[in-house]
Amino acid sequence: MAAPSGNPVPSAPPSYAEAVGINMNYPHPYPVPGPGQKPDGKGMNLPPHMGQPPPANNPITVQTVYVQQPVLFYDRPVQMRCPSCNQVIVTRLSYDAGALTWLSCGGLCLVGCVAGCCLIPFCIDALKDVDHICPKCNTLIGSYKRL
Repeated sequence: MAAPSGNPVPSAPPSYAEAVGINMNYPHPYPVPGPGQKPDGKGMNLPPHMGQPPPANNPITVQTVYVQQPVLFYDRPVQMRCPSCNQVIVTRLSYDAGALTWLSCGGLCLVGCVAGCCLIPFCIDALKDVDHICPKCNTLIGSYKRL
């Protein structure tokens, strides 16, 4: 198809230097190889400001940080690193009467188990809250509430 006679056909696009407006007299940010040098950089000296800073005589201090994933506590012992004594342990469980224990006792009283049968939930560990304790330093690590 022929171009309409009123619109001129555009010529080739401008070069990169023309489009970006690079000033050829401005110093280059990297060394330009001379006529006898290869462009791979061998045999070229970097300007002093382009190299790495001189090594300091300060010793490098390395700090190791352990990131521990959040531990979910349930009614089973958990193997973990104790945040208090920093030892790998398996938690010791301790059972305490919680909301579910008291609600079960109250429910049994309402049903008519008043003659001591309403105290049965206090003897069942499956109805009590669970505390996870470190066996090495006896620190309370976490709790699991049934309700």
